[in-house]
Amino acid sequence: MMTRRSFFLVSVAALIIFFFTGSNAIAQDNSPLKGKRVLYVWGGWMGHEPDKCRDIFVPWIESEGAKVTVSNTLDSYTSFDLKNEFDLIIQAWTMGTITGPQEKALEEAIKSGVGLAGWHGGLGDSFRNNTEYQFMVGGQWVAHPGGVIDYTVNITDKKDPVTKGLADFAMHSEQYYVQVDPNVKVLATTTFTDKNASWIGGNIVPVAWKKVYGKGRVFYSSLGHVASDFNVPQAVEIQKRGIRWAAMSKFEPMEAWKQPAYKNGKNPRSH
Repeated sequence: MMTRRSFFLVSVAALIIFFFTGSNAIAQDNSPLKGKRVLYVWGGWMGHEPDKCRDIFVPWIESEGAKVTVSNTLDSYTSFDLKNEFDLIIQAWTMGTITGPQEKALEEAIKSGVGLAGWHGGLGDSFRNNTEYQFMVGGQWVAHPGGVIDYTVNITDKKDPVTKGLADFAMHSEQYYVQVDPNVKVLATTTFTDKNASWIGGNIVPVAWKKVYGKGRVFYSSLGHVASDFNVPQAVEIQKRGIRWAAMSKFEPMEAWKQPAYKNGKNPRSH
């Protein structure tokens, strides 16, 4: 006969098991990544630890129910039929060079509706000579004054699902100074001081954004200099949510927005 104490312990154990298994199963069932076909391309400059980042995100993407193809060569952009074989491309490839056919295949895939997501130099400093690629991503890294420093990330869009519920947070990493497409949807920003470059003190620069290229959703975050940056809960959560959003590129209408930095000769953000 089960005693009241035994029943209580069994009930608690059941709740713990549900939390660690049942809730995860529900999360996977509801994930936008479930059933999606993902191409994960990594390589380039190894200082950004693309291999360690791969080991963070690929298992997570698979746990969300996606089928992941992992590649460490840009040849994958021409050896696969990107438009028809994948729903999402994640790229972690800093610097390096991309051939004309490789670049065209990638860009045409995103224009057709394949999603694209990435972070830091793996997407925002990949191919410095390729301006159409930069047009697709929505920005390009140009500096990180002071190198690895302490700075704050400010959540500026508190309604968007990628950043909803998140508060401002601190980072100890490279603070990316980026040149940005004026019509990206900015989700988070950072403010620079004049300590390491006197002329940029007070400048506000985007950290995370959404954009569209053709029919394709593009998500970028400048966080993630090294894999340990994703130990910061907000940094990894923003990236995961951005990946989920980009994965729905072929399956949901693109939300409409216009956020021009300049309109009729005036900067509306300054008022």
